[in-house]
Amino acid sequence: MFKTYETELAGRKLTFETGKMAGLANGSVLVRYGDTCVIVNVTASKEPKEGVDFFPLSVDYEEKLYAVGKIPGSYQKREGKPSDKAILTSRAIDRPLRPLFPKDFRNDVVVVATVLSVDQDNSPEVAAMIGASCALSISDIPFGGPTAAVNVGLVDGEIIINPTEEQRKHSDLNLTVAGTEKKIAMIEAGANEVPDDVMLKAIKEGHKEIKKICKFISKIKKEIGKPKFEYKSFAVDEDVYKFVEENYEAEMKEKVQEEDKETRDNNISELTEKIIAAYTEKFGEEQAEEHQTDLGEAIYKLEKKCVRNMIFYEHKRVDGRAIDEIRPLSCEVGLLPRVHGSALFTRGQTQVLSVATLGMISEEQTLDGIDTEEAKRYMHQYNFPSYSVGEARPSRGPGRREIGHGALAEKALVPVIPSEEEFPYAIRVVSEVLSSNGSTSQASICGSTLALMDAGVPIKRPVAGISTGLVTNPEDENDYVMLTDIQGLEDFFGDMDFKVGGTEKGITAIQVDIKVDGLTYDIIKEAFKRTRIARKHILEDVMLPVISKPRDEISKYAPRIVKTKIKVDKIKDVIGPGGKMINKIIDETGVKIDIEEDGQVYIYSSDSEKAQEALEMIEDIVREIEVGGIYLGVVTKIMAFGAFVDLGCGGKEGLLHISKISKERIKNVEDVLKVGQKVTVKVTDIDDQGRINLTMRDLSSNEK
Repeated sequence: MFKTYETELAGRKLTFETGKMAGLANGSVLVRYGDTCVIVNVTASKEPKEGVDFFPLSVDYEEKLYAVGKIPGSYQKREGKPSDKAILTSRAIDRPLRPLFPKDFRNDVVVVATVLSVDQDNSPEVAAMIGASCALSISDIPFGGPTAAVNVGLVDGEIIINPTEEQRKHSDLNLTVAGTEKKIAMIEAGANEVPDDVMLKAIKEGHKEIKKICKFISKIKKEIGKPKFEYKSFAVDEDVYKFVEENYEAEMKEKVQEEDKETRDNNISELTEKIIAAYTEKFGEEQAEEHQTDLGEAIYKLEKKCVRNMIFYEHKRVDGRAIDEIRPLSCEVGLLPRVHGSALFTRGQTQVLSVATLGMISEEQTLDGIDTEEAKRYMHQYNFPSYSVGEARPSRGPGRREIGHGALAEKALVPVIPSEEEFPYAIRVVSEVLSSNGSTSQASICGSTLALMDAGVPIKRPVAGISTGLVTNPEDENDYVMLTDIQGLEDFFGDMDFKVGGTEKGITAIQVDIKVDGLTYDIIKEAFKRTRIARKHILEDVMLPVISKPRDEISKYAPRIVKTKIKVDKIKDVIGPGGKMINKIIDETGVKIDIEEDGQVYIYSSDSEKAQEALEMIEDIVREIEVGGIYLGVVTKIMAFGAFVDLGCGGKEGLLHISKISKERIKNVEDVLKVGQKVTVKVTDIDDQGRINLTMRDLSSNEK
């Protein structure tokens, strides 16, 4: 049955429609927010997925270019692989939903959010996040929601919920926050050095709207929601877990207490083999085979219990650190001789190499998406090869994790990147993870800051990144232990990965992943405090002693820039018909040239003399021809009545009449001039049709 439900979000109408489209999905909702329309469909497999020890949730956010009246630019003229922004939005939809499914649920669940129409004032990403929650809530799929999400801006110090396109242009904050009626479930933010207290206030203001939408979705669910279907539980067999816990808890606790990740992994592998052998000996091969999956789950569950109990009750970490202690840090710059900037940042067993490259403005990344952003001048990319975790897997290009971590580091550094006017380069930084034991994205922020400074990029301030973790008491939300600088094991077994990048002045980026049903404001406030203290230590005690400010000069291998500005109507003269003039300059000097629509010209070359030569050629082309002006020209054609001379100003030629060549009488022009000869001439007049007349006869000795 077709139903429509209306409410308000940030003063604008928000509508949910269901029962009209996609009737075979488990749940379907068309969300209308202003003129933005997103249809969200959710489906679940009837049977659990075999051979997996995790919940197989898949989220796809599909950008359709017809939503903004565009035809795709690809050869096939259809949408191809998802854009980075679409992947990041898929991740943002996934993160608040995933913890709210049953822990023992193994059926495939697929969420597809398709953007049908876009009104740039009303975010399709927010509509998709809310729509996914609503579709799951009214479906028969087991789900403990609802959740909701909003975008929060900060314009002239005022917090704005779901800012319009114009407000976003002037906002110091781009915060996406999701949550339930009671808690915060996800935070994703880019910020212009926003203080902790302002960020917390923005999160709280966003949560006020989230609560209203959650209550509204709950009413819809109560009215039309389907009963949740029964599913096969994949909870660990209690008898198997009891055997493992009673016999090996003490040994497991001993084995996990090891600073070196590889040694600890080997310890757990040896203990795993021992437990399986003991179980097989006691219960027989047939029962061991039957409970093979349960044994693996039981061992994992016991390891998790030991790690969490040590942290929670003893305030003790597996590598012996205090709960607020950062792993050993080190960094260096200028490692690679031919690149434009490089740095190596090491935190414990996590190690990231970041490399910066400077290029022409025209080398910026072109974007073909459904929003108004068309190009990106600063690009940050993150690679996570299998060798970084000691595994033997072939590289298959960047996945969702790599794109997400690269985007976080990029977001953290964008606020300190100099403007195009200050530093007219496209900038690319690539972070190569060489070794991983947690917090690689935060090491990328630190390493990339150093690489940019090594490259001579005049960043406003250095940026550092750090993450905090959490172990909570499930019985009491106010009883928890927070960890500074979590390693991989603490991320896997903990309840939170709260990543914050920022400068000494404030926060530039946040990404929060949680495994519990949400975070309280007190937890968020403490995480901000912990990360601020840690950032200060990393910046002042580790990074700045290695390189205190950006280098005064860029690398000798990086292109130098000579710039000038020409009149807009002269751009066509510099380019020439079919690019003839600009290609001639490039061929003769070996430089690269960018010309902006406003007439700004950038000449790139590692040879300053060649850049200057190209500049002079451009200035010759755009120079105005004036009566009385003296020019060094080249004879292009000889006629019986005189010679034509190229004045070097966009190919403009003038006539040098035979009578104006010399004070002495000349019978034949060829006796005095030859094609290709350079001559100094003076403009005597320019007629109404733009024809230029020249003289050599009337030049004074000084002018010659």
